[in-house]
Amino acid sequence: MEKPILRLENADIYQRDNLVLSKVNFTLNRGDFYYLIGKTGSGKSSLLKTLYGDLQLQRGLGDIVDFDLKKIEEKNIPFLRRKLGVVFQDFKLLNDRNVFDNLEFVLKATGWKDKTERKEKIHEVLDKVGMKEKYYKKTFELSGGEQQRVAIARALLNDPELILADEPTGNLDPKTSLEVMELLNKIHLSGKTILMATHDYQLIVKFKQKTVKCEGGKLFEVVQQATV
Repeated sequence: MEKPILRLENADIYQRDNLVLSKVNFTLNRGDFYYLIGKTGSGKSSLLKTLYGDLQLQRGLGDIVDFDLKKIEEKNIPFLRRKLGVVFQDFKLLNDRNVFDNLEFVLKATGWKDKTERKEKIHEVLDKVGMKEKYYKKTFELSGGEQQRVAIARALLNDPELILADEPTGNLDPKTSLEVMELLNKIHLSGKTILMATHDYQLIVKFKQKTVKCEGGKLFEVVQQATV
């Protein structure tokens, strides 16, 4: 049987010294799409930060894209992040440069030496998110939805095994949220594994996927929307 992309066993998730989630057991297999829901402060972001190496896993077991979250050293975190695509609520784009240069910056930082290969890859991911025509635009000239499309393109650059999306529609209006969600859905159908934190219940109802919830210091699976 194929190894899960993510497996947490009795994992305690801390935010600084505070235990926010205790004894988390969760498995994500290749091709899964899970929503991660819960009130603000319930531990969603801390869980995601632990998964991409921003917070240390202190107790329990955690394995993600073949990295041991308990034992990972600082110097190996960039290698972990190369196998993950992370999409943030506030886009985290570099405003002083254009779309192409934002993506090239990531490729250079992750070891792409060949200029032609970089260019081809950038146009390929921009095409996937419907932003190929706007590669020369400065990011501040783009709408929120366009910026999030670029952020998703950036997450796809290194062909990640898993996409972690932290409230990717949190700063967008309902229509744009829908467009971004349709894009993520399309990416999922192309074979990508996605874990997406959200509190946009409209999207959860429209695009039905498996759902886990952070509540009262625990993480548990929610039966499809009946209990939300």
